[in-house]
Amino acid sequence: MPTKIIDPKRKYTFSDYFELNLPIHQLLAYFGYSRVLVEQYSFNKVTVEPVYCANLKAELNQNLRLTTLNSETARREALIAPIMFKVAAYLDTPLEVEYSLRVNQQLGGKVDYYMQREHNLLIVEAKQGDLQRGFTQLAVELIAFDNWLDPDNKPLYGSISVGDIWRFAVLDRQSKQITEDLNVYNVPGHLAELLAVLVGILS
Repeated sequence: MPTKIIDPKRKYTFSDYFELNLPIHQLLAYFGYSRVLVEQYSFNKVTVEPVYCANLKAELNQNLRLTTLNSETARREALIAPIMFKVAAYLDTPLEVEYSLRVNQQLGGKVDYYMQREHNLLIVEAKQGDLQRGFTQLAVELIAFDNWLDPDNKPLYGSISVGDIWRFAVLDRQSKQITEDLNVYNVPGHLAELLAVLVGILS
């Protein structure tokens, strides 16, 4: 296994890792982490009041009628942002958009969405396509937060979304292991279940 899969003298942004499309197990090993895949992660889910789901589902369906999801920006504005703002309002928790973080030359850039409530943290990365390469970028972002935050036993959560499909990752800060959840949540079909996961992560 190469010890220098990336140039240690070069400055990287989070989005660079999406473009480089490096073998994820080698990239994680470079930073001192490993990956495990599970068919369905056991999240702590909190049921959201049905009225929130109904109103949000109507908004998402309307957005889908009014726009074409032919760009990352369109997917963010039409499907991802409304969900994130609904979760933020439901929990009365600030939502950071395009949050800038720089740990070192290799770990830095902008995170699309970032929410932290007490010791519970969630980041969401929006992409136009290619969930697997997006997951690589998400994993590096989680590693950056792990190196930036004070030591804690609480896991760090992240999601990669192309708007109508969401997948999750969980970083165990003690074992330095990132769990990739292979289960997907379709929007708006699985909206209630997705909201239950997002709210549960931050509760």
